[in-house]
Amino acid sequence: MEDEKIISLYWERKETAITETDKKYRAYLHKISYNILVNPEDSEECVNDTYLKAWNSIPPHRPAVLSAFLGKITRRLSIDRFRRSHSSKRNASQYAAALEELEHSISAGDQTLREVELHILTEAIQTFLRSLSYETRCMFVCRYYFMDSIREIAAYYGTSESKIKSTLHRTRIRLKKYLEQEGYI
Repeated sequence: MEDEKIISLYWERKETAITETDKKYRAYLHKISYNILVNPEDSEECVNDTYLKAWNSIPPHRPAVLSAFLGKITRRLSIDRFRRSHSSKRNASQYAAALEELEHSISAGDQTLREVELHILTEAIQTFLRSLSYETRCMFVCRYYFMDSIREIAAYYGTSESKIKSTLHRTRIRLKKYLEQEGYI
């Protein structure tokens, strides 16, 4: 079913909206959640919670891109669940691995300061990402937004894992330099 029709079902408050969303996006949403949580049961719960959040958000919100809207909800729910269940330890999920890779590029800083500057930092990172080639930007987003493994990214681009690792490494270095120039580190 077309996304616009699914969104219309939400606006009409028809429960088939959730059924159609599930048919079309379950695998996509489960992958996002599983890459963060590395737990099928928790991932399943996050996907189901995504449907509830979508139901409560549409209306009044009318998403322009349903897949991105749902993916963002799933990602947030999964990260929140990860933080709650792993507040004192890190597990071997792609989320933890991706955070470790980025920790030297983005300074943690004072929590209050981070909250105040989060929007500005987001804009700076978006500006940086727009400066990258399309392929490099996609690799970066696959790794650090969708939490895809290096192996998955390499398979998608039909290249070696070492090329993906080196591209991401160089991009993290460039990001760090860019953020230093912008006064973030």
